Amino acid sequence: MSTDEQTTPMKSLKHILVIQSCILLAVASPLQAQQITSTPGSPSATVTIDGKQIPAPPMPFDGVIKESYLDSTPYWPPRVVPPKGAPNILLIMTDDQGYGVSSTFGGAIPTPALGRIAKTGLRYTQFHSTALCSPTRAALITGRNHHSAGFGVVSELSTGYPGYDSVIGVENATIGAILKENGYATSWFGKNHNTPSFQYSVAGPFDQWPSGMGFDYFYGFMGGETNQWTPYLFRDHTQIYPWIGKPGYNLTTDLADEAIKHMRDLNAAAPDKPFFIYYTPGGTHSPHQPTREWIEKFKGKFDMGYEKLREQIFANQKQLGVIPANTQLTSWPDGQSEYAGAKLPRWDSLSMVKRKLYAREAEVFAAYVAYTDYEIGRVIQEVDNEGKLDNTIMIYICGDNGTSAEGTLYGTYNSLTAYNGIFNVPEPLQLLHYENWGSDKTYPHMAVQWAWAFDTPFKWTKQVASHFGGTRQGLAISWPGHITDVGGIRTQFHHVIDIVPTILEATGIKAPEEANGIKQKPIEGISMVYTFDKANANAPSKRDTQYFELGGNRAIYHDGWMANTTPPSPVWELGTGKLPDLATGYQWELYHIADDYSQNNDLAAKNPDKLKELQALFLTEAAKYNVFPLDNRAFVRLQTPRPSAVAGKTVFVYAGENAGIPLGNAPGILDKDFTITAEVTVPKGGAEGMIVTMGGRFGGYGLFLEKGKPVFVYNLLDLERFRWEGGVGAAIGKDFFGRALNPGKHTLVFDFKYDGPGPGKGGTGVLSVDGKELARKTLKHTVPLVITADETFDIGIDTRTGVDESYKLPFRFTGTIDKLTFKLGPSQLAEADRKAAEERFAKVND
Repeated sequence: MSTDEQTTPMKSLKHILVIQSCILLAVASPLQAQQITSTPGSPSATVTIDGKQIPAPPMPFDGVIKESYLDSTPYWPPRVVPPKGAPNILLIMTDDQGYGVSSTFGGAIPTPALGRIAKTGLRYTQFHSTALCSPTRAALITGRNHHSAGFGVVSELSTGYPGYDSVIGVENATIGAILKENGYATSWFGKNHNTPSFQYSVAGPFDQWPSGMGFDYFYGFMGGETNQWTPYLFRDHTQIYPWIGKPGYNLTTDLADEAIKHMRDLNAAAPDKPFFIYYTPGGTHSPHQPTREWIEKFKGKFDMGYEKLREQIFANQKQLGVIPANTQLTSWPDGQSEYAGAKLPRWDSLSMVKRKLYAREAEVFAAYVAYTDYEIGRVIQEVDNEGKLDNTIMIYICGDNGTSAEGTLYGTYNSLTAYNGIFNVPEPLQLLHYENWGSDKTYPHMAVQWAWAFDTPFKWTKQVASHFGGTRQGLAISWPGHITDVGGIRTQFHHVIDIVPTILEATGIKAPEEANGIKQKPIEGISMVYTFDKANANAPSKRDTQYFELGGNRAIYHDGWMANTTPPSPVWELGTGKLPDLATGYQWELYHIADDYSQNNDLAAKNPDKLKELQALFLTEAAKYNVFPLDNRAFVRLQTPRPSAVAGKTVFVYAGENAGIPLGNAPGILDKDFTITAEVTVPKGGAEGMIVTMGGRFGGYGLFLEKGKPVFVYNLLDLERFRWEGGVGAAIGKDFFGRALNPGKHTLVFDFKYDGPGPGKGGTGVLSVDGKELARKTLKHTVPLVITADETFDIGIDTRTGVDESYKLPFRFTGTIDKLTFKLGPSQLAEADRKAAEERFAKVND
């Protein structure tokens, strides 16, 4: 060995240290140039980053490293904190509440929590959503238009285009991610309808879950809606069942409890660390499920009917000053061309029974609004109790779109009936649920007429992006010491994308140029902080242009003018009308909303040049923000192939207990032949319990052993149930007495032959055990489109609601499921039927 090769260990260490020092100097970050508080390198040191790059690059080690720790000096990297004085943030958004819902904006339903923020801050009377759930929420948390963020429509209808893939891309860092990397504690409570529906399972990926969008903690439900008594609930990535053993549990209260607990935990662990809480309860999306005590508060409050209610709201709005004095109340739909011929029945045309039933629907909806606001008030009060109210900016958006018209002209005790094209549930069946409307025995929605009234003074409802009945939301913002016109009203035109830049300006944090190494799209919103100053109470809006588009309905606002299309058919017909040509089939309207707040006086015929100017501007904005290609197929898009883990599968095999598999990952049995084969082992002493189930009380099926006897139940949307079982009524010689299965191995088979083509047709099912037919039954109809909204596919247990009343949950199977196999035939929906039916489907996901 040469002299050069004879290197001592100590000499090697010195060389390593020199190299390490050079590397550390090479990666020196911009943080060096920023002021570090306390003693640099100490455990208490903090730094405020410039925020151009998140996460911030690592700082160089500025200590001393020698051969021994005795001669070395440690150096802790400083903890990132927001700019000095940055406020806590409580961002609240309710669901499916139009402008005329809350008392704060003239409605008949008390909303004292919203009122509290308005009284200590500002009310905004020209603030807008996108007209639909997921798109509004994507725009809210990214500060970009909904198409820019990939949410031109709900995830269930996503297509393979940048504006419609339901993926908030890596170039669109959310406000959660921005604040987290700048030193905030971030959390999300309530509804999450911004994770692609094909990524709900435990297989992930999780980059589009709240954790992947910058939220340290998530407690809420996935999808467009959930049963408030037995919700599809998650803590971070884990499905949970907190209602078990808690009679009277309701998610609306649980969300507030969890948010309050989380705030207390944060305050105990890091009292000086500012928080960002995104609070999005399910109220008041269907199902309308408040507690009984809240329903009782509204008994008799809506006996005057929806037309009188509309007049009362309109008068209240004028008195409060939340609409201009010259505002006109738009006409009631009575077949006019401006409403595509739509007609809503007058209250005095209804029978006494219908009036009673419809009034009950409104009572329950109102109770849900008030209950939701009350629980929000508890969260606000906790901020006050912790002494943080003066340094917290609170933003309360009343609704992510207008009030929902998805309850049909009659309302329904089970929304799944409407989603499946059953628009008029038999009145006697509705009345059976009059007393328990809103309870865990119902999954209800109200008649369209109430939705129209709760969107006063505007035309149309949720889903209609072209009119303010779908997009105008009440908004209140408070920030003590920073809003100098406490209790004031602001009339500037703004949009949900303006919330993120407002938060960033209030906190002194910059929008990043780069996140996780990816160049970011510019924030497309405009800060509203300028409106906080009393001197700017009547200042011109800094937003002079905003486009709207959803399912082909579109509009463009510019400098006090609004051009918009006329909806080609009423939304409550759930897409059953003929689709017009996108380029030439839509009628356009024109409004000077600076003088016509309610879009009442169409000026298209009088001012065609202005209309053409705005139509051209819409095309420019649409090209800029990924709106193309326009697509008015609405819910036909459900058939678009998506990157699902089970796409194209026709055979599914399972073993053992497995609960909580989401609908999108389960075998789909609708409108086709299917065979379920369960190979089970029955222990000594016998077995009972659920073998496999999908859905529950409001629609679904289950194969189980009842006291050892094989049973298959098909629940047709809680309208009718069908049972296959052995016993009295079966053919002689085929288990006449319904005997329990003996100990040992058995094979249970349920085979169903569908009488297609077409949706919702009947079929014949045969239940057999060990090769012997046990029961045969023919159905006239089956569920055509939506078997469940929020229940899961469960094997060996039933987790939410039972498909019938013959057993009690969790009904865990006490034998062994050795193998469970589903074999699916091809769909038997003819193309024409498919298009007509699918347009009605995804209302469940709005």
